[in-house]
Amino acid sequence: MICLGNICRSPLAEGILRDKINRNNLEWEVDSAGTSGWHNGELPDSRSINVALENGIDITGQRSRKIRSIDIDNFDLLLVMDEKNKQDVLKYCQNEIERKKVIKIMSFTGQQSDVPDPYFGEFGFENVFNMLDEACEYIIKNYM
Repeated sequence: MICLGNICRSPLAEGILRDKINRNNLEWEVDSAGTSGWHNGELPDSRSINVALENGIDITGQRSRKIRSIDIDNFDLLLVMDEKNKQDVLKYCQNEIERKKVIKIMSFTGQQSDVPDPYFGEFGFENVFNMLDEACEYIIKNYM
C-alpha cells in the first residue's frame, strides 16, 4: 500500500487489508510505504488512527517509511492510492514485469479513480476509509 507520506491513506489500506487477511485466515503479507520520506518513523495521522479505531482496526503499530527498491522484489502487488503515486513508484521499476505490479487500488472495484488525500481536510477520512474498505474487499474476493 503506497501513498505520498505513509501517514493517512496507505496506513489505512494496510490496516484494512490486514484485518481482512486475519479474518479469512490467509497467509498474506501486507505493508505500507510512502513515496516521500517526510514522515519517516512517525505514527499514522491521528485522524487515520481514529477512523480505523471507529471501525475496529488498530493501526498504531505502524510507522511511516519511504518505499525502497527492494519492495518491488518483495511484493507481488504495489497498490498505489493515486496517479502521482503510481508514476513515482514506476520510477523504481526496472522492467515490464515490475511495472505490472504497480496498480491503482481502486481499479479492483472497476474504477480508475484516485483515493483522495484527506490530509488537508478537503476529503473526509471516513470517505477514504470506505473507499479503501471496498477495494480491499474486492482484493480478498479476487485473490483468495
